[in-house]
Amino acid sequence: MKAAYLISLLSERGWTENRTNPDLVFCIGGDGTILRAIHEYMDQLDQLSFIGIHTGTLGFFTDFTEDELVSMLECLKSKPSVEEYSLIEAFFPETGNTLYALNEIRLESISQTLSLEITIDGDYFEKSNGSGICVSTQAGSTAINRSLNGAIIDEGLSVLQLVEIMPIAHRNHHTLRNPYVMRKDRVIELRSEPMREVICSYDNLKYKLQGETQVVIRLSKHRVRFARFRPYSYLRRLKNLF
Repeated sequence: MKAAYLISLLSERGWTENRTNPDLVFCIGGDGTILRAIHEYMDQLDQLSFIGIHTGTLGFFTDFTEDELVSMLECLKSKPSVEEYSLIEAFFPETGNTLYALNEIRLESISQTLSLEITIDGDYFEKSNGSGICVSTQAGSTAINRSLNGAIIDEGLSVLQLVEIMPIAHRNHHTLRNPYVMRKDRVIELRSEPMREVICSYDNLKYKLQGETQVVIRLSKHRVRFARFRPYSYLRRLKNLF
């Protein structure tokens, strides 16, 4: 109903609906809605921008609420500023598959301990035993990463962050355990025995591994663009989280 109402308001003002090749994608809901929209238009990201209309409980990427539709239409008359966020990618050399995410890439195992050898820029870093690994972007630092006690990264910083998921430690084995925030050009390689009970979660989507032994994670050249028609306060959005 809200979508139909917005479409009617836009049509009255001369806008044309084009779901196949849009210039501006209106996302009505919350951050989950925006993530779904990004993956739906993944092959067109260099041609469009997103604008979020908040109706749920969490709207970190959204600019307007459902009660502000009329005032939003007035804002659309002005030229927006554009904020860009780098995606993160996971490449599986054995299959050639590449997965993209805005927030994070997670390798997870629920049924058994997942042992991962972690290499960064070709240098061995550590061996992690536990439930998995989460690698997030600046945008994703307030998502799953935050639930894993990762660091919140300020806006404008292009970085990667690595956090272990439920790591196992004892006197014969221990890891860094702390979040590791690294510069944007780092390349993280995860290796293991054939992974058959492992899920690769990328944003709100999942990919079940079929025995792969290697995944390479890095920031992607692909970027997501958000059209900002009014000032966007990162600190105010952050404060609303807690």
